Amino acid sequence: MPLQAPPLAELRRRSSTKWRTYSDEVLPLFVAELDFPLAPAITDVLARAVALGDTGYTPPDPGIRAAFSAYARRRWEWDVAPARVRSTTDVMTGVVELLRATIAPGDRVVITPPVYPPFADCITEAGGTVERVALADTGDGWMLDLAGIEAAFAGGARAMLLCNPHNPTGTVHSGDTLAALAGLAAEYGAVVISDEIHAPLTQPGIRFTPYLASSPAAARTGYAVTSASKTYNLAGLKCAVMVTAAEETAAVVDALPAEVEWRTGLFGALSNVAAFAPESDAWLGSLLAALDENRRLLADLLEEHVPGARYRMPDAGFLAWVDLSALGWGDNPAVKILREAKVALHYGPAFGAEGVGHVRINFGCSPDVLREAIERIGALVRT
Repeated sequence: MPLQAPPLAELRRRSSTKWRTYSDEVLPLFVAELDFPLAPAITDVLARAVALGDTGYTPPDPGIRAAFSAYARRRWEWDVAPARVRSTTDVMTGVVELLRATIAPGDRVVITPPVYPPFADCITEAGGTVERVALADTGDGWMLDLAGIEAAFAGGARAMLLCNPHNPTGTVHSGDTLAALAGLAAEYGAVVISDEIHAPLTQPGIRFTPYLASSPAAARTGYAVTSASKTYNLAGLKCAVMVTAAEETAAVVDALPAEVEWRTGLFGALSNVAAFAPESDAWLGSLLAALDENRRLLADLLEEHVPGARYRMPDAGFLAWVDLSALGWGDNPAVKILREAKVALHYGPAFGAEGVGHVRINFGCSPDVLREAIERIGALVRT
């Protein structure tokens, strides 16, 4: 049965970014937070910790290594040695620290726009230089431009920051594509850091392949960084994992400053362990059912109320990448939509030049909220 979101009045009592950035007249469908209740196992472990006053420092092994290893095997048939799992505060912190450990100042790092805006900032923070190789639009979806990535590696790019599944398009890269990427990385001596935070949100019937599991070359060239935070709505609790699959890459992670792992939040570790436990699998199934209904509902709503919108249902996640260029609402249509329809969407151009004329819509909400948001936007079309 699909998971049900609480009423809007209850959601507005939350104090997170989604509910405190705009006034109550605005429907917030911008930042990637879910509106659904937490998985019961997570609620239970956090309530127990609060009742006990268990709010101290995170221990050296809070159980996250074994929990993630079992989860990876159960969901993706991916064998991860617990010793090859290390925690940190969040995915982007892991990315920055891995880049610092694997590139030299000024080295170029490939990203694939339109892509999560902090990628570029993290590369700069780590001392690298951003090299953009846009996703290839196949007409039916998107895929990595392997020829463009090879040209970047051949020209001296030393690393790639991969988004798998991809944000904002929701593309799940195929195992063959990832293996081909790994072959290029091995050939040119580059590393691949794969952000796989949206992986648990891959819809049934679509196969997610972890980068490190795509080929022996991937195991040698790659690092994965992921967390339960996106799927289980735990971003404020601060815990992510860095995963390796070879002795050489594991040695790089082991050599990171101790503070990198020490920054893991205790509540983040406890909640990630609970999220990765089998007890939370039924909750995830209900969430995926709700998101499947909403991604299909969004297609129907856009067709009815916003003719001219171009939308492809994502393979994974709760984020929709929608092209509104045909409406003539400028390079950043989310500005007009916020001002006139009182619906907050993520600005398309923030994802790169490929985002001009686009918006990103968070459909991780109730069908009623999604319906009202698209109806408000549709009213602008008719005026």
